[in-house]
Amino acid sequence: MNQDINFCPGSGNIFEDLGFENADEMLAKAELTRQINLIIQQRQLTDEEISQLLSIEPSQVIELGKGKLLRFSTDDLIRFLKALGKDVEIVVKNTSSISGKLTVTDTESNVMVS
Repeated sequence: MNQDINFCPGSGNIFEDLGFENADEMLAKAELTRQINLIIQQRQLTDEEISQLLSIEPSQVIELGKGKLLRFSTDDLIRFLKALGKDVEIVVKNTSSISGKLTVTDTESNVMVS
């Protein structure tokens, strides 16, 4: 009862592979959310501390922890990172392709997500 399994190479962006229209933005938001949750975990912040620090409702703390990307805008996530003591730098540069791409880079660990 062997079944053939077909594999398709991924694009590197799960949201693109799943057909999301705004895949670049979704991936960037996922990385920003991952960074926020990593900082929260490293600092061992309580839900109450997170709520006060980020000026969000306790229910939003839970959504943030679960990575609910549609709940928060990119601007919200940038504001959260700044509230957690991180600098956020936006760089606009030329590209050789027809349309540009959105990339989030963590300079501390040299991780780039695009």
